[in-house]
Formats: sequence, structure tokens, C-alpha cells
Amino acid sequence: MSNTNTNSNHDHYVPPKVWSQDKDNGGKFANINRPTAGARHEQTLPVGEAPLQLYSLNTPNGVKVNILLEELVDLGIKGAEYDAYKIDISEGDQFGSDFVAINPNSKIPALVDLSVIEDGAPINVFESGAILLYLAEKFGKFVPMDQGRARTDCLSWVMWQMGSAPFLGGGFGHFYAYAPQPMEYPINRYTMETKRQLDVLDAHLEGRKYICGNDDNDYNIADMIIWAWYGQLVLGKLYDAAEFLQVDDYVHVKRWAQKIAERPAVKRAVDLPLQPIT
Repeated sequence: MSNTNTNSNHDHYVPPKVWSQDKDNGGKFANINRPTAGARHEQTLPVGEAPLQLYSLNTPNGVKVNILLEELVDLGIKGAEYDAYKIDISEGDQFGSDFVAINPNSKIPALVDLSVIEDGAPINVFESGAILLYLAEKFGKFVPMDQGRARTDCLSWVMWQMGSAPFLGGGFGHFYAYAPQPMEYPINRYTMETKRQLDVLDAHLEGRKYICGNDDNDYNIADMIIWAWYGQLVLGKLYDAAEFLQVDDYVHVKRWAQKIAERPAVKRAVDLPLQPIT
């Protein structure tokens, strides 16, 4: 293998002086992973008639945006109507030319706001946290608008999730569920960090109904963005890892997660129907 130097038992890896891509490294997404960015094929994405065009998948990062859009639908917010299209990341749809033009990082979700035209083009938004904040501020819902403690708390927890979830998804989830074979060190490393994060949430949610308070008006994008990963995790919806992580120990997280899961918008968001792009 081009970038591997191991002993005969394959239990001692010595990094080469210069890394090169190993196309045989295995794992669920080995067939599409590359060390380069940019479009790999020409692609024309469909564009519907709704003001908002969502290109996504119902992974945790996609579910975050689904929740907010469905909550806005339940409030009857004019201008929050949307069309949703499926980007199949296992098939490489995220590397099509139209999608890369919206999100040069080739990750779902991505959003186009057709209702706002600047310099002759609509607004493109990528990164789930940016999309949630953009929509919440655009419609003045699910984010405190005034500067102060409430807004600061909300944004702090939104950014906590954005910084923490890669350890859960790309770290724990990858090595526990997607790597070509189990490896003790990375599984232990990321399990420890995942459980530490759950402990952070559990301590914070003791005595709180929502991430940012106890009033129903305190439900906001911090709950949505955290629930999509950690809520689904403790409810046994991610990686078949509930028993392994002993999620029942995090009683406050689980109580909160179950409460959010009961919301009609959240129920719809988890299995949102997505239109094919071809």
C-alpha cells in the first residue's frame, strides 16, 4: 500500500516521510474520499418555485436544518416555504458542479435563498450552523435578536455543537461504525471524548427544560442543532451505540431529547421527504 509501512502483524504503523493517498484504505466512504476539493463532474441541480432551495440529506447535519424549516412551517411564516432535494453523499452528488458552486466544501446541507438577489445572484449559504443562524435571523424566530445574555447563551451553545460534533461523528462514529476494522486506540479515544461531551450536556440540562432556559420561548436553534446529533444519539438513533455509550446514565440529556423528539416539526424533520436531483 502506497502510504503504509507496517510490520508483518499489521499492528505497528510507521508514517511515511511523505503521505500519499491509499485508494485501498477501506471504510464506508473510501470510494469517494479524496485529498482534493472542487467539482468532479458536471451537474445541473433542480430549482423549484419556493423561496428557499435546500440540497441535503437526512443525516444529523441535514436534520438540523430540516427541524428549523419545519418549525417555521408550523408557525406559518411567509417566505419560509422551501423545496428539498436529496444529495446522496455515498454516490458523490456533493461533488457535482452546481452543488460545489453553492458549497465549495462539498458537504451537506446547502441552501439557496432565491428571495434575496445581490449582484444578480441569489444568496448561497453553507455549513449547518450558518444556515440555522441565517434563517433564524431572517425570520426573527428561534434566536434571541437583542444583544445580551439570552443571545450570547444561544450562540455559545450553537458554536459548542459545531466544534464538538466532529469528535462524535468523524471521530467516534467513524471508528466505531465505519472503519474497515475495529481499532482499540481511536475507539477508546473518541468514546472518552463523546462521553465527556454528554456529561457536559447532562450537567447543563439539570434543572433546564431547554438548552437556554425553562420557558417554552427558550426553545431555539441551540436545541435544534444539538438534538440532531446528541439527542438522536441518546435515543439510540446513531451508530447503534446506545448500550456501548451507556446513554441511560445521562438522564437529563435523555429527558430533554425525548421532549424535543415529541415536537411535530422534529418528527417530520427526521424523515423529511427529499426530491431526487435527477
